[in-house]
Amino acid sequence: MSIRKVSIRQIKAARALLGWTQDDLAAAAAVSIPTIKRLESKDGAIGGRDETATKLRTALELAGIEFIEEDSGGVGVRLRA
Repeated sequence: MSIRKVSIRQIKAARALLGWTQDDLAAAAAVSIPTIKRLESKDGAIGGRDETATKLRTALELAGIEFIEEDSGGVGVRLRA
């Protein structure tokens, strides 16, 4: 099963909910800091390699983030209860 890519806004919102810096996310996802900075400098869906998007989403989910799929209220993120 493939993991759906999330948007850059969702990544930034998830970091904010966790109180994480770009450095924190880079360490948790085993991705370089320049990669995080490059990805977050854009808007829209995460660009780059699928492997990188998967690492970011997985790291945030393991930290307690739940990604909200598109519905009548739009996409988003929240902390799991």
